[in-house]
Amino acid sequence: MRAVVVAHGDVLPSDRAVIDRNDYLVAADGGALALERWKLLPHLVVGDMDSLGDAGVERFARQGIPVAKFSAAKDESDLELAVAQAIAAGASEVILLGALGGERLDHETANLLLLADPGYDGVRIEARRGALRIRAVRGEGSLSLAGPVGALVTLLPVNGDAEGVITEGLRYPLGDETLRFGRARGLSNEVASLPARVRVRKGSLLIFETAQGGT
Repeated sequence: MRAVVVAHGDVLPSDRAVIDRNDYLVAADGGALALERWKLLPHLVVGDMDSLGDAGVERFARQGIPVAKFSAAKDESDLELAVAQAIAAGASEVILLGALGGERLDHETANLLLLADPGYDGVRIEARRGALRIRAVRGEGSLSLAGPVGALVTLLPVNGDAEGVITEGLRYPLGDETLRFGRARGLSNEVASLPARVRVRKGSLLIFETAQGGT
């Protein structure tokens, strides 16, 4: 099952097209407002409801939408809780919308790091905003890039250095090399040919793909 989790960051009008009629929709607190604008109802609303507010909670409850309300004094972010609920419902693939942007850079950073959490091994999870797609290789593994030719690709190590990085189909190839944590070597590569792929022997990478000319 595929789930789409909508958070309370920035969403673009084109993000609406990501959602398929068969997706399991989870709103992380104020992400429910974006779904309302798109005239979509979530299957579940999760969070402390500081963004949605009592009126919003009541509005969704009147429409029969389950609301899982948590205390504001919690250890997880609303998005983290929403992803956990989606996986508990049976999702093996999770797409995050609204995980980027907004007024809180700390929240945006936490949302990005969420993608690299090894606790999600076995679940395909990614964040999207317009033409931008962010995924992770967590530990030893590989990832096929979406392309097309000309798409920008950035590889950023998290949780320490990423070792044994091998790329295929990129303009600036890496052959069994190490990307150092905190260094910018992996910025602004480009898909030169398809198929394109990134392999990692040890460590974790966040992989940013942006189709040129997309919005």
